Amino acid sequence: MAAQDSLFAQSPVAVPLAERLRPRTIDEVIGQTHLLGPGRPLRVAFESARVPSMLLWGPPGVGKTTLARLVAGTVDAHFIVLSAVLAGVKDIREAVEQAQLTRQQGRATVVFVDEVHRFNKAQQDAFLPHVESGLFTFIGATTENPSFEVNSALLSRATVHVLKALSDAELGQLIDRAQAVLAAPPLTEGARARLVAHADGDARRLLNAYENLAAAASGHRELDEALLETTLGELLRRYDKAGDVFYDAISALHKSVRGSDPDAALYWLARMVDGGVDPRYAARRIVRMACEDIGLADPRALRLALDATEVYERLGSPEGELALAEAVVFLAVAPKSNAVYAAWNEARDFVRRDGTRPVPDRLRNAPTKLMKSLGAGAGYRYAHDEPDAYAAGERYLPEGVGEPRFYRPVERGLEQRIAQRLAELRALDEAARKAR
Repeated sequence: MAAQDSLFAQSPVAVPLAERLRPRTIDEVIGQTHLLGPGRPLRVAFESARVPSMLLWGPPGVGKTTLARLVAGTVDAHFIVLSAVLAGVKDIREAVEQAQLTRQQGRATVVFVDEVHRFNKAQQDAFLPHVESGLFTFIGATTENPSFEVNSALLSRATVHVLKALSDAELGQLIDRAQAVLAAPPLTEGARARLVAHADGDARRLLNAYENLAAAASGHRELDEALLETTLGELLRRYDKAGDVFYDAISALHKSVRGSDPDAALYWLARMVDGGVDPRYAARRIVRMACEDIGLADPRALRLALDATEVYERLGSPEGELALAEAVVFLAVAPKSNAVYAAWNEARDFVRRDGTRPVPDRLRNAPTKLMKSLGAGAGYRYAHDEPDAYAAGERYLPEGVGEPRFYRPVERGLEQRIAQRLAELRALDEAARKAR
């Protein structure tokens, strides 16, 4: 660490900003609080200095390499870095030899494999005996789903930790640190928002862009959107997550699907992908459309949207984009219903306004004799013991709620049959109540 400090002191400009701001303790890490917060898995591992082999799965620029380095520092281990893009079995053998030598010297070894998903099965298998024997702690970093890209034998020997993209607030903290280091002019609010949006959760992307922006700031009292546009140029325009064009294109895609126009839906999806939008983001929006606009009119829509998302995760671009295109076409031509979407919103609003009502005794859980003696579960009618497996006239809402009827199926697609069934069941309820 002392040598690194000396390097910064001698020529800080030569060291990229992202490297200069790399955290040296877990308390300096921005983000990943679900792993590093008090009592969380990696925090506990760091504090106990007992770090198991692991896979760090997450998008670019979220701290996978940083966490691996911190692991090595925590256990005072020799740190070996392999890039699966460049390394082969020969490099793995050399890493094993280094680990054996380091063990003889009384030190542990951490082998970090960046982009481990790019290793083939044989290369991944080469780590297995040494991970099992404890020769070294294995840490793999991947942007791809390890369930698909890491062989099961290695996966079973490593704990998977999912890292998240940094939030806008966390990226803002990073800008503040960078500004202090570079002593750069302040960012305008508009420039700051666009820079954060451009980063899209990627700390490295943010710092590289900010460093370029600060270098171009000679003679400026502040860093504004015009300077940001000039510095980042086409990249910023094509991936302007904060801009109107980005949100307008998403809106147009969603409305084209809702309006049952497959050609327009394909056009706007192509516009988004061509404009630099991460297809994974488009996939998430497609899943949302299946829930919001098709719903139970055709339940296959949600399954197809999820399948398209999984296919894209497996194939990436450009092959996986075809699955997204198939999904938007299916959603566009499917019967539409927002009945569940509307019902869910109504139910949430009702609960917020109504407060907390007690669960009726007959519906309460009664796992113990004491709870049964207190009346829990008494009078409950088991539907499967009733004619047609339906307890006609029974109510499942708290006392005083009435009949809110949140869900109102439409006369399209499968919901036509759902509406018919609900009408039949309500008729049975009415008859049962009149007979009492």
